[in-house]
Amino acid sequence: MEHDDLARRVTLLEEQMRQVRHDLREAVVTKSDVAAARTLASGAHEDVADVRDRLIAHTKTLNALRETQVEHGQTLAEHGKRLTSLETKLDALETKVDNGFATLGAGMTQITALLTTLVERDQPKRD
Repeated sequence: MEHDDLARRVTLLEEQMRQVRHDLREAVVTKSDVAAARTLASGAHEDVADVRDRLIAHTKTLNALRETQVEHGQTLAEHGKRLTSLETKLDALETKVDNGFATLGAGMTQITALLTTLVERDQPKRD
């Protein structure tokens, strides 16, 4: 009976050893999987950091562009006011020039009339 008990115990021990070897192989595979996962995670972390840095740079660029556009908008508004002021002055000058030419035209008409009168008066009458 001791022999049967010993055989059963040896068989049980052999099965346990097979299970231990199997578990050990899985542990080795799992350990290499963990190492690969760590490598991938490290690479992903670096990629995320790179994307974050680029996003920050793009955000700064967009903010600078916004400031420039606001400044340009203010400058255009100032130019618009200045153009309106200059247009008003130009209209006033145009009116003065038109009035000046009208005055010159009236003066020339009057001078022509006076010269005509003088010429007619100084010419001998022919009958």
